[in-house]
Amino acid sequence: MKKLLIVESPAKIKTIGKFLGKDFKIMSTMGHVKDLPENRIGVTLDDSIDIEYVILENKEKTVAEICKAAANSEEIYLAPDPDREGEIIAWHIDQEIEKTVKDSTLIHRISFNEITKDAILDAIAHPSVVDVKKVAAQQARRVLDRWVGYEVSPILWKRIAKGLSAGRVQSVALRLICEREEAIRNFKPEEYWSITGLFAHMDGSIQAELAQIGKKKAEIGNKKLADETVAKIKEETFVIDSVVDKKRIKNPLPPFITSTLQQAAFNRLGFTVKKTMQLAQQLYEGIPLEDKNTPIALITYMRTDSIRIAESAISHVRSFISSNFDKKYLPSKGNVYTKKSGKAQDAHEAIRPIDINMTPEKVAKYISKDAARLYELIWKRFVACQMESAEYAQRQVTIKGGQFVFKVTGSTLLFDGFLHVYAADEDEKEEKIVLPGELKEKDALGLKTVTPKQHFTQPPPKYTEASLVKEMEKEGIGRPSTYATILQTIQTRSYTTLDPKKRFTPTELGMTVNKLLVSNLPDIMNVKFTAHLEEDLDKIAQGELERDKLLREFYSTFSKDLKAFAGDDGKKIAEPTSIKCPQCKKGQLVIRFGKAGEFLGCNNFPQCNFTSNFKRNQAGEIELVAAPEPVVLEQTCPQCGKPLRRLVGRFGPFIACSGYPECKYIHRETASFICPLCKKGQIIKRRWKGGTLWGCNQYPACQFAIFGDIEEIPCPECKTPYLIKKIDKEGNVTLSCGQKGCSYKKILSHQANNNGNDIKH
Repeated sequence: MKKLLIVESPAKIKTIGKFLGKDFKIMSTMGHVKDLPENRIGVTLDDSIDIEYVILENKEKTVAEICKAAANSEEIYLAPDPDREGEIIAWHIDQEIEKTVKDSTLIHRISFNEITKDAILDAIAHPSVVDVKKVAAQQARRVLDRWVGYEVSPILWKRIAKGLSAGRVQSVALRLICEREEAIRNFKPEEYWSITGLFAHMDGSIQAELAQIGKKKAEIGNKKLADETVAKIKEETFVIDSVVDKKRIKNPLPPFITSTLQQAAFNRLGFTVKKTMQLAQQLYEGIPLEDKNTPIALITYMRTDSIRIAESAISHVRSFISSNFDKKYLPSKGNVYTKKSGKAQDAHEAIRPIDINMTPEKVAKYISKDAARLYELIWKRFVACQMESAEYAQRQVTIKGGQFVFKVTGSTLLFDGFLHVYAADEDEKEEKIVLPGELKEKDALGLKTVTPKQHFTQPPPKYTEASLVKEMEKEGIGRPSTYATILQTIQTRSYTTLDPKKRFTPTELGMTVNKLLVSNLPDIMNVKFTAHLEEDLDKIAQGELERDKLLREFYSTFSKDLKAFAGDDGKKIAEPTSIKCPQCKKGQLVIRFGKAGEFLGCNNFPQCNFTSNFKRNQAGEIELVAAPEPVVLEQTCPQCGKPLRRLVGRFGPFIACSGYPECKYIHRETASFICPLCKKGQIIKRRWKGGTLWGCNQYPACQFAIFGDIEEIPCPECKTPYLIKKIDKEGNVTLSCGQKGCSYKKILSHQANNNGNDIKH
C-alpha cells in the first residue's frame, strides 16, 4: 500500500513527487472542495450557529477519487497551503476521507513554507492534526462575508440596479477610493511661489531656495509679493551663515511580505496585483528549468505578512555575500527584522528565494520574462536585506543676506552598501545636489540670479493598486491572501475603472453604491470597524476569542441596520444634479442607472422623457454627451426595401431598418452552419451587456448559445463546425473546441498567427 499526500494545487504534484518517490501517491484538491450553498445563506443562527457546507458542483469526482485512494492508503497526509484557506480545505477533505477510512489516526495534517526536499520530509516526519482554531477563523470570515453579500446585495438590486454586490471588505476598499475622489473634486488649488537664488563662490556655484524671511518661514502667496521680495533680495549682500556636515545612514529594507511585493512589482515592473500573485504562485509551486520534466520551486510561500527569516536562510545568504562581494558589504552579524505594527500573524517566513545560489541570471533563460523579472526583484531584495547599510555625507549650507535666509542640502554617497544590489524607490527619484567642496562660514557670495516660480497646491493623488494595497495594509483592512481578490472585485463589478495611468476612478455606480451603504450601514462601511474585525479573526485563529461570540456580536448590530435599510421606501436611486432639463426647462436632471449603465434623465419623468449620456471633466463637473447621429447605409432592408442605417444602442453599434418603428428589422451576423443542438435553427450573433454571443434563432425553444467569438473552422479532432476564439491582453489568440469531451486547443501568437501550436490536455 502506498502513502497518500493531498495538496491544494495540481502544479505542486510534479515538484513534490520528485522528492518522495514511488512510496507516495500525490493528489490535488484543485482548490476548495466544499463551500456554503449558492442558492441560500447556509448559516443558521439559533441556540448554536450552524454552517451548511456542500461539495462544489465540479468537485464531486475529485472528492470521490481522493476518498477512494485514501481507503487504500496506509497513511494520509493533508498538505494544502499553510494558511486559513488551506486549513479549511484540509478540514473539508478530512471530513470526506473519514467516511471511508475507519482509523482516523492514519490521517495527518502537514504544512511547509517552501517546496524543498528537506522541508517536505521534515513535515512528514513531524505530522500534526488540522488546526480547528484556524478553521474557526476561516469560518467566521466566510460567514461574515456571506451575511453581508447575501443580505445587502438584494437591497442594492431593489434600490439601484440588478446584479450589484456588496462585500464586507470590498465595500470598505471602495469607500477609500470614493472618499479620495470626493477630496479631489472638492479640492481648491492655492497659489504659492518659491524663490531660488544662484550664488557665486570661489569654488563654484550654489543654488539654494529661500527658506526664511526674518524668523518666519518664507510664505509667498502671489506674484506681487514675489516680485517685491525678489527686488529686496537683489539689494542685499550674502555670506555663508553656516555649514553643517554630518553622516546619514540608510538601512537596508526588510525582505518582502505579500503587500510590499505587490507594491514593488506594481511600481517597478508595472504588474497588477493579480499578475504578481499569479507569477509568485508559479515560482512557489515550481517551474521546470534545465530538466523540462522536473519543476523546481524557487521562492517560499507568497502569502505572508511576516518579515521573519529562518536562521538557515540568513546563514546561506551571508555565505553567498561573503563569496560574491567585497567583505565590506557583509555586516558582522545577520540583520534581524521585526514588524512594527505587531499585527503580523508570523505563521510563515518572509518571501525569499529558496536557494540563494539560484541567481536571476541562471533562472532567466528557462522561465518567462515576467516570471524572471519578479524572481529577480525577490532575489535582490533578499540579498540586500542582509548587506551593510549605505552611508552618505550630508552637508547643509545656510546663506544669509539681511533678513533673507536661503538653505540647500547636498548629499554624497560614501558607501553604497545594500544599494549595490537593491536601490530603494526614493533613491531612484532623489534629485542629486552637488555642492562645492571648500565652503566655510563667512565666505562672501555673489548673487548671480534670483528666480521666482509660481506653483499651485495639488489635490491628493488617486489610488493605484500599489497605493491602495499600502493604505489597506496600514488601516488593517483585509489580509495578504485577499488583496488581489478585493481589487479585482471592485473592477469587475463596474464600481471603479483604471485610467491610462493605472489609477482608480470610481464610476457613478460606485459612488452611488458607496453613498447608499455608508448612510445605511455605518458599521460595516467603517474602516476602523473592519480593521477591528480582522484583529478579532486573528484572535480566533490564536484561540483567544470564540467564533460564535464574534458572529453573534456582529449580527446583533448588523441585523438592526439591515432591517432599517431594507424597510426604506424602496424607490430607485436617482442622484440629483444642478443641471436644468434642456427639454422641458422645468425639471432638474438626475443620474439614473439602467441595464446599460448610468445616464441622465429628467426628474419630471414620465411627463418629460429627456435622457442623455454624460461624462465628468477633470473638475468632476457633469457634461452632457450628445448621442451619435445614425449613419444611412447603401444597403436596403430585405423586409421593406428602405435604407438600412448604423446606430449605437445600449450594447454598442448595430444595423437596423430606417423604417422603424413600422419595420423592426435588425441585421444579424449569421454563421454558415445550422444549430448543432436542434439541427434546424440558424446561429446568429447577438450583443448583450456581457459582450457578444452566438445563439440559435429558435430561442427560447432552443437554448443553444456560444458566449464570445467564433471562427468557422471545423475542429480537426471531433469535426465540430466551429472553434471558440479568445484574445488575451497581449494579443495572443486561442482557438479551442467547445464540444464537451474534446480537448483540442490551438494558440496563435499575436506576432505570427499562422505559426500556432496544437496543445493536447
